[in-house]
Amino acid sequence: MDYLSEIEGKQAHDPMFLEKMKESSSSSSSCLCVPGPVIVGAGPSGLATAACLKEKGVPSVILERSNCIASLWQLKTYDRLRLHLPKQFCELPLMGFPTGFPTYPSKQQFVDYLEAYARKFDIKPRFNETVSQAEYDPTLGFWRVTSVGVKGKEMEYVCRWLVVATGENAEAMMPEMEGMGEFSGDIRHTSLYKSGEEFRGKRVLVVGCGNSGMEVCLDLCNHNARPSLVVRDTVHVLPQEMLGTSTFGLSMWLLKWFPLRLVDRFLLIVSWLMLGDTARFGLARPHLGPLQLKNLSGKTPVLDVGTLAKIKSGDIKVRPSIKSLKRHAVEFVNGTTENFDAIILATGYKSNVPSWLKEKVMFSETDGYPRRPFPNGWKGEYGLYAVGFTKRGLLGTSMDAIRIAEDIQRCWKEEAKHRLAFTNSLLHQSSSL
Repeated sequence: MDYLSEIEGKQAHDPMFLEKMKESSSSSSSCLCVPGPVIVGAGPSGLATAACLKEKGVPSVILERSNCIASLWQLKTYDRLRLHLPKQFCELPLMGFPTGFPTYPSKQQFVDYLEAYARKFDIKPRFNETVSQAEYDPTLGFWRVTSVGVKGKEMEYVCRWLVVATGENAEAMMPEMEGMGEFSGDIRHTSLYKSGEEFRGKRVLVVGCGNSGMEVCLDLCNHNARPSLVVRDTVHVLPQEMLGTSTFGLSMWLLKWFPLRLVDRFLLIVSWLMLGDTARFGLARPHLGPLQLKNLSGKTPVLDVGTLAKIKSGDIKVRPSIKSLKRHAVEFVNGTTENFDAIILATGYKSNVPSWLKEKVMFSETDGYPRRPFPNGWKGEYGLYAVGFTKRGLLGTSMDAIRIAEDIQRCWKEEAKHRLAFTNSLLHQSSSL
């Protein structure tokens, strides 16, 4: 018995059901009934969830708008990028990194790892399918997911479970600035920045002082550009390693024994001893400690990989917020004006979930994140799940993927019993005729 027949059998008592199915089949889009979950997004989150499901015997279908897995990593990151955390904190479930990989794998090494991961678990996403809408149909008791292919062909997937794996970095955030249309130089988001080579000798203003902004500034310096960094807010800068080990790993170990407040104080004291008073160089620290701030707002501290030394030496200039852009110059809020050849926006990314998921309970319509905070934001109603929205990197992704697979497996086993009972009932009825 195929899945569509099984659905029809289960819902035969509902007179609205067949009407709904006829509406789907008579529309211009094709319709496919999926026995397992549909996963939207083939980044690390989607791959991890599919692998955990497969390991538990549950098939899935991944829909990916791009033409490759991990499109953010492959298509929208700069060349010098490395994992900011040690590899043991960035592994996906069920498969570690190769032993020969360095502590902080490069962008290409991480992509190679993800491709090997997909091969190992035989994960084959449906590429070039952009999900335009997903909505729960209470008449069917299933999710209806509509995707659009490259040639505009629509496809509808009907599934019992829907996993949102588009993550926190689906769309680039482009701030509005007065005079953007007037500025004659190049303005681009870091998603379009590859290397400082093309900016050699140029005056470049980098907007945003997170990990990406800091690293882009360093890359520009290494290619003999003249970068300046706009610091619009307070920021915690920590050394990537302290006391001979990774700062992140040390923090996780200390949190097993001491309260967060004391660990924060320790991190700040060691950072001050190693880096000095960052406020002297225009990088004032927030009032909250780095770990407390991360827990409350999701704002990640900057792990310094050499940028601070360039700021101290004057190779990177720190500037305040932008007031407006002129034809060849930028006016800052302190009244000063400087000429620049290009502006790089290291202003981050945002979720795009509200644009396609027609659901208002689990996800916020404002920021596209689950309303319930970590660790409870992974599960919604009617078989809806979220993976990769924890603001805790790949470690949070792995935790979500494992929970989701375990939960769906329980439902899968229960429904398998019902399917068997339903089949036996049909066989019994047909034999008694």
